[in-house]
Amino acid sequence: MNVQISSKHVDLTPSIEEYINKKIEKLPRYFDRVMQIDVVIDKGKKEYTIEIITDVASHDDFIATAHHEDLYACIDLGVDKSQRQLSDYKSKLRDNKHHTPASGNEL
Repeated sequence: MNVQISSKHVDLTPSIEEYINKKIEKLPRYFDRVMQIDVVIDKGKKEYTIEIITDVASHDDFIATAHHEDLYACIDLGVDKSQRQLSDYKSKLRDNKHHTPASGNEL
């Protein structure tokens, strides 16, 4: 899994990058076909914005966006959204595989 971290209007310190990597490395637990994760952090006038783009095999990219005044809280919110997206998609795949089609005779 490849992780790319970039920023706009924010200086990324090693501690911020380490915190992001620590949080992001947990994402493959929720779905094992994660190919690449791009993290973009932006600083607006009053709040930070994080965008986590997760590239998954055999599916369009998942994009999780979060806004918060505190950078670390913003990272947490974004990672939580991304985890939820991957977990929901995995559940959807699992349900579709085990779903038995309804027969046409039942009325």
